[in-house]
This record gives sequence, structure tokens and C-alpha cells, in this order.
Amino acid sequence: MKILMIHPHDLFSRKEPWTIRIKKIAQEFKKKGHEIKIIYFPLEYHTHRDGFSIDGIEYIPLSRKLGMANYYKNIRYVCAQGKWADIIHFQKCFFYAALPALLAGFVNNKPVHYDWDDWEIKIFYYEAKQPRLVGGFLWALERYIPNLCDTVSVSSLRLKQECISYGLDPNKIAMAPVGADLNLFHPDISPIRIREKYNLQGPIISYLGQLHGGQYAEQFIRAAKIITNQLKGITFFIIGGGYRLDELKTLARDMDLDKQIIFTGAISHQETPLYLAATDIAVACFENNQITQCKSPLKIAEYLASGKPIVASDVGEVKRMLGGAGILTLPGDSEALAQGIKKLLDDEPLRKRLAIKARQRAEDLYNWQTTADNLLRIYAV
Repeated sequence: MKILMIHPHDLFSRKEPWTIRIKKIAQEFKKKGHEIKIIYFPLEYHTHRDGFSIDGIEYIPLSRKLGMANYYKNIRYVCAQGKWADIIHFQKCFFYAALPALLAGFVNNKPVHYDWDDWEIKIFYYEAKQPRLVGGFLWALERYIPNLCDTVSVSSLRLKQECISYGLDPNKIAMAPVGADLNLFHPDISPIRIREKYNLQGPIISYLGQLHGGQYAEQFIRAAKIITNQLKGITFFIIGGGYRLDELKTLARDMDLDKQIIFTGAISHQETPLYLAATDIAVACFENNQITQCKSPLKIAEYLASGKPIVASDVGEVKRMLGGAGILTLPGDSEALAQGIKKLLDDEPLRKRLAIKARQRAEDLYNWQTTADNLLRIYAV
């Protein structure tokens, strides 16, 4: 099968790390013998750039510059590529990628698949007042795009329910939660490298995530304060970067946690397993809102694959993902989060049992191969 995949962001920038999903799915498709092209939109695109291949997958950069001339040029190019494809797969509802994908399917009479992984309009309005006209346009795109596609995949039951409420046939909707690379993330990685780097001996509690809107690392910091008031010798990692990094560092400093919390800053995806290998307890804390209800958090899939005991907020897909391989706590409650962490700190046999079960969950369900298989099945509907 020839699959044309389209993503509106930069597949090769640390500033847009959420593109890991489409890259990993494409790699799984390639392993199964399919031909793959990925059209993407770099953050920096000053002059024309030719496509290139990595491991047999062709990557094609297009400009996301505003303006009708550039947009028309992109539409023509995507439609031309659509002639080659057996199916057109696009992720997210942003107009400069989604509308050319839909037109390419219509012009070439090719099936179009929409991969809906986040409720973008809720993220758009999460932190600050946004332009109403832009918000209205984004809302309309996200609301009606599922009805214009042949098939849809969703990352959560909440998004599936939303699609059904739009009138979509449930048989044309696939569950496609995030997965982990089981070879990159696994329990056998040595913790020594990271522990020696920071000269650490005691327990390490880690939070992994991009430090931007829709993330909840401040809950982790407040839970760390509660724990350090009662226990000594514990180190807390906040793994990742983002525009809120300085704000969170200030919060930690104001709470006298400078020595207890280590901020790694942005790291590569290849480095992440090393930090998780050094981790004793992995944390995924969230609020209960329409953003978190719709996500299948990547951090949880990677915690599972790394074989880590997990403490996580009970919201959205989290409970389904853990499947008993972790402790669930009340969303948005730092005290409950701290109590969950302390329970695991006090019970080594429980930590070991949860760690074994976590890896099994990743092998059985939350890996990119399973996600790719679900997509291939829904393509055939």
C-alpha cells in the first residue's frame, strides 16, 4: 500500500516534539512493507527544500508561510502527491495541512483518513483569551473534518464519543492511542549513567513532559514539597523543556526545593529512556478537564514500556492505559498525588509487581506496532 501522510508541524524540531506519533506510525508501516511519504511543515523554511529519505521513508517539507500564493502552491503539490497514494492520512485539523489533504482525496478519488489525537480547540483556549475569529475557524474545522473523511482514528474513548455524536458510523472509527517504542524503552537499561551524572544515591521520582500549556508539572512540585517535609534523601526529576520552564523553576525555588528538584531542560527522545531507567517512581499528574479527558498521554506509554511503577491522576484514558499497573489519584490534588507516591516509596514489593505489570501492558497494548495495526485495519473498511 502507498500511504501519503501529512502533519502540520516540524518533524525534526525539539520545539514540536508531539510529532513523534506520526513518525513512529510511519516506521511501523514501513516495517510491514508499505511505501510511505510524509509531508510536513518545518518551523523554518526560507527557501525551497527538496524531499529526502530516512530509512526508506520519504520526507517532504512544505512552507507554512501565510498567504494565498503559498497556500495554492501547497494545495497543488499535495494534490499531485495524492495521485501516487492509495490512501491519504493526515493528523490534526490545522487548515494549511488538513484542507490540502481533503482536496487531494477529493480530486484524486482516494480515501482520506483523519487521525484525531487531541481536542485542539480546547487547547487553543486553555491558557489565555484568543482571537474569536481564529477560534471560530479552528472550531469549525475540528467539528466538521471528521464528517468529510472516509475513516477516523481517535486517541481516546472521549473523542470516539464525540465523533459518534457528529453522526459518524462507529465501524469507521478506530481506537489508536499512543504507544511506546519497545526497543527504545525497556526495563533493562542501566540507571548508572544518569545517577552518576547527578551524583545521586537515594530514590528518584520523575515527571516527564513538555512544560507548556496543558501540562501540570506544578502539581508535581507541590507534591514534592509535601513529601520532602516528611522524608529526606529523595530527588525529583522534571524531564523536559518548554516555555513554562523558568516559571516552574521559580515556583520550585520559592518552595525551597532547589536541591531536591532537578530540571533537565529539553532532551532528545533518545535520551529519555536513560532518565526513566534511573527513575524509581514515574508520575503523570493532570487536572480533570476536556483536554485531559481526550488524551492518551505519551508519557504513560513510555513509563509502561520502561517497566516503572506509576502514580497518575485518574482522568480520561489514564485508568484504561494503566490497567492496574499503577496507583490512581484524584486529578488536580497535590496532596493525593503525594500520598500515592509515598505509598509506593514505602512498599518495595508493590513497586516490583507494578513494574512487571507495566511492561506487560506496553507489550500487549501500548506500543506503536499495535497502533499501526489498528490503523491498517480501519483503512480497509
